Amino acid sequence: MKHGSILIIDDEPLMRVSMVDALTAIGYEVQEASTGLEGLERLQASRFNLVITDLRLPGADGLQIVAQCKAQWPATEVIVITAHGSVDTAVHAMKGGAYDYITKPFSMDELLLSVERVCAVVALREENRVLREELEHKFSFQGIVGKNERMHQVLEKVKLVSNTDSTVLVVGESGTGKELIANAIHANSARHKHALVKVSCAALPETLLEAELFGHEKGAFTGAIRQRRGRFELAHQGTLFLDEIGEIAPVVQIKLLRVLQERQFERVGGNETIEVDVRLVCATQKDLRKEVEQGRFREDLYYRLNVVPVQIPPLRERREDILTIAQHFLETMAIRNHQEPKTLSRQAREVLFRYGFPGNVRELENTIERAVALAQQSQEIQIADLCGQSQCPYLGGEPQKDCGFCGDLGGRTKLKNGAMETLVVAREQFERSHILEILRRTGWSRTTAAKVLGLSRKGLWEKCKRYEIVRSEEGADSDRDNWHED
Repeated sequence: MKHGSILIIDDEPLMRVSMVDALTAIGYEVQEASTGLEGLERLQASRFNLVITDLRLPGADGLQIVAQCKAQWPATEVIVITAHGSVDTAVHAMKGGAYDYITKPFSMDELLLSVERVCAVVALREENRVLREELEHKFSFQGIVGKNERMHQVLEKVKLVSNTDSTVLVVGESGTGKELIANAIHANSARHKHALVKVSCAALPETLLEAELFGHEKGAFTGAIRQRRGRFELAHQGTLFLDEIGEIAPVVQIKLLRVLQERQFERVGGNETIEVDVRLVCATQKDLRKEVEQGRFREDLYYRLNVVPVQIPPLRERREDILTIAQHFLETMAIRNHQEPKTLSRQAREVLFRYGFPGNVRELENTIERAVALAQQSQEIQIADLCGQSQCPYLGGEPQKDCGFCGDLGGRTKLKNGAMETLVVAREQFERSHILEILRRTGWSRTTAAKVLGLSRKGLWEKCKRYEIVRSEEGADSDRDNWHED
């Protein structure tokens, strides 16, 4: 297939043969059908970049062809051929999703020009889809978004150890995504068809934590009115994630050590020995080595847990990920709210990039969620939307000297030492250049460019506004905005 695959549906044999010969001669792969029903059968059997269909057909007319294509094969474009007196119907077909229409009589050059235009759009759209998938594959893994080299090394280690039974100790500050790492390890392991059971060790006192992990027999303690299986039993053949493992009491540490060594335990108040097959993933924000030195954590248990250590860097040490993660949250929240994704103003991007985020990714997510909720009247998020308070302790309002977000905003458009010249900015520059290239190649048609980029017309307009893209850059328009309306 040199240029693309085309299906021609026309009940006039001479017209059909002429189109097939002309398109085949210049390299297209062409199939033909003489009725609407035959055309639909061919669409079911093969995939086409383009369908050229007469409006009036036996069996199923051109409008039905358009409707069926848009419903089942939305990536397939349709050109409708119509008689001069049926232009209104052809316009109706355009509203139903047809890309173009041609009125009879037409020259073959006119048809070929329309086909070339459509197939160029299809090719660009496919190229854009492949690029987008490559970016998504490169910059995300099981919900973990980022392109920082240290995070890349973390994810590579996760991929390597996921399909083993080795115990993993995930270390990182609060909000860095330790639970996401546990999710990724389980999802990519041979145990993924079984349960991933999670326990927050810091949320339960010693007596309750022991019963939570190992279960209890009826009457084992006050309130134990029936036998209960513990989390180890529930995680049999699956994965057990113990968050904040550094908080467990010495008594529980001893029992946990025995489970790791012997793969068996007894319920609280019971004598029956229970054997389990569990893969353990633990997480902590404490330095367990120091906890061992200070006598608060068993050394033998530490070595049992620290088989494969995974250290997650805080967000302030991977600033190039901040805007990438923020964009991920904007898109996720847009899907959840059935809206177009909002964009960040240049000032909002700057202060997000500069801020230290002591709460890490969790704080960034909460900040973006607040901004989306408050910026209801605009598609562009401003600094004040990120904070939401009239007197800003973090963002917006009047700059505060002690504020990590908005303090000392004297140089609002450029950070010191060119700090914004990072991969974040490079990616934005690439996106701007890519949009510009698509606009130029589609003759600055907002509708066509939006289709190629996989955006709505409004979404394209917002990006053009964000990146200050106007046709006058080409020197082709004195009116800077006319092209946006096609």
